[in-house]
Amino acid sequence: MGAEGGLTALGKQYFESVEASGDDSFSGHFGILVKVHAHYDEKGKLSTDVEQMKGSDLEEFLSSDGGREQAMESRRRWSGFLDAATGYSAKQRGDKAKEATKKASKAKSAISQARHFMKMSDVDSEIASQAEELITEIEECLNRGDVTRAASRGEKLGKIF
Repeated sequence: MGAEGGLTALGKQYFESVEASGDDSFSGHFGILVKVHAHYDEKGKLSTDVEQMKGSDLEEFLSSDGGREQAMESRRRWSGFLDAATGYSAKQRGDKAKEATKKASKAKSAISQARHFMKMSDVDSEIASQAEELITEIEECLNRGDVTRAASRGEKLGKIF
């Protein structure tokens, strides 16, 4: 991506009034997408903030001459941008999102099960301490969006009991 001008250059291919804002990030707009801001986070994942027309503004836009076509073009451009910026198709992005959701759910479940087990059983204080350390680590991973690490720590937590 960097060799081709970066994320800002890619944004200019899909959106209007694109302005660079910081380290390889940009803001722009197109059609019903009144604000598009995108950058890669510290892990290299695409992070976006998008604001779309709503309510009476959207109704007015859609009823204007060529409004529906422009709205469809907005969606096409957004999807094309995501395909190019992530390297994944819409289906692949959906599959990755489902996978991340499953990992987060498993980690949360491991915490719940461990706490329930510790509450119902007489657990050695050393094991309980290890479990609480893992629970803290899992919660921190979940808070920062590192679901892969959270899931692996959740598996370790499950093996303690």
